[in-house]
Amino acid sequence: MLWSLIKILFFVVAIIALAFGVNYLTSMSGGIQIAFGNTEYTLGPLQSIVALILLVLTLYLILKLIGFVLAFVRFLNGDETAISRYFSANRERKGYQALSDGLMALASGEGRVALSQAERARRLLNKPELTNLISAQAAEMEGDTKKAKDIYVELLKDERTRFVGVRGIMKQKLAEGDTETAKKLAEKAFDLKPKHNETGDVLLQLQAENEDWAGARKTLNTKVSNGVLPRDVHKRRDAVLALSEARDIFANAGAVEAQVAAIEANRLSPDLIPAAVMAAKAYMEQEKPRYATRVLIAAWKSQPHPDLAAGFADIVPTETTKARIKRFAGLIKSDPDHAEARLLMAELHIADEDFAGARKALGGLNDDYLTSRSLTIMAAIERGEGSDDAIVRGWLTKALGASRGPQWTCDKCNHVHSNWTAICDRCSGFDTLAWKTPAEGELSMHGSTQMLPLIVGQAKSTEPLEDSAKEDATITGEIILDVRDVKD
Repeated sequence: MLWSLIKILFFVVAIIALAFGVNYLTSMSGGIQIAFGNTEYTLGPLQSIVALILLVLTLYLILKLIGFVLAFVRFLNGDETAISRYFSANRERKGYQALSDGLMALASGEGRVALSQAERARRLLNKPELTNLISAQAAEMEGDTKKAKDIYVELLKDERTRFVGVRGIMKQKLAEGDTETAKKLAEKAFDLKPKHNETGDVLLQLQAENEDWAGARKTLNTKVSNGVLPRDVHKRRDAVLALSEARDIFANAGAVEAQVAAIEANRLSPDLIPAAVMAAKAYMEQEKPRYATRVLIAAWKSQPHPDLAAGFADIVPTETTKARIKRFAGLIKSDPDHAEARLLMAELHIADEDFAGARKALGGLNDDYLTSRSLTIMAAIERGEGSDDAIVRGWLTKALGASRGPQWTCDKCNHVHSNWTAICDRCSGFDTLAWKTPAEGELSMHGSTQMLPLIVGQAKSTEPLEDSAKEDATITGEIILDVRDVKD
């Protein structure tokens, strides 16, 4: 408010001063005389001041005109001038418009239009780091892989665009199936940008496919140190890689190194079932059955699994069936009502020829959990209790058409594997296998699911298992014969 009042007062004072000045000039006598040829001009004081102002303005306009003419001449000679800057700005505006149109065409799937606009933007802007990428992607969209490759090679020459060029050629090699070259390019791209998550994933995938477990673990550690991978995911995947590395060492008869690697894999991820089984085996080779028992029980609490039960049985292979039932009670006590625990105890009671106990252990599982394994166990119970062949065959017939139950299933492609692997056999996904019931139509009998009834089902109730394995007639053998009869 005060500032506005001051400005008004200043304006009023200025007007008054101007009025007094004009009045003073008009009241003055004399002036300026200008002689031009035979004509003489006399200007009063006020007219003289106006004439002076006009003269100054005229001189200013003449100087500006001279400057414009000189700038135009320099423009014609190729020098940087206001005129050249004007035309450059206009050309740049058109170039960025073409670049924008190219991006829109690329997003819309119009490869040919994107190529045309990218070429126009290149001519107008002369910035290949902006236009080459659009041109390469548009060329790939149109199926011109050679042109795209040439552009990616061009991008390699500039340090700012080298990563884009390497990554583009890497993706082309992957599409061609040249995984060896793609792996080398992925390593180069990952060195250029270690925080690029997609490149790190591609490199990790290729290293795992080539069984380069040490390299994959190094890549994994780099990803977590750069903050692009959660630590819990890193811990799990590092365990998977350590387990795969341990398996290779086992295959190459490196006993001590394999034991260390297996125990390390289990330490990294105690709930990883294959790691727990291998670690238990390593402890048994070191004659540490208590450690092996602890590892398997910890893994069982996380997820009951037939492999864990098979490993638990191997800890005391010569015990009697009754002793085995008592010992396995310690394994399943964390969740005795779990389906896997019930099936396991039913099989143990069948091995002990306690068919009533097997039926009790199974409980009402077959009411809401119908699998080929549970139905086969029911057939064994009926046969052991002396039921008619028709009843036994009825259970076996149901078993043939029932679900296999949980299996090692890929989360990405739903492919079923008979045994756990770090890499999916179908889609090559890394660490994608989970123990779950697959979709209908996917069948693959799990090795341990078949093995477990043989482990616990060939024993007599009072004899050690290794002696009873020599018996010719077993419950499991009778069931297998019955299944063949049903198929015939």
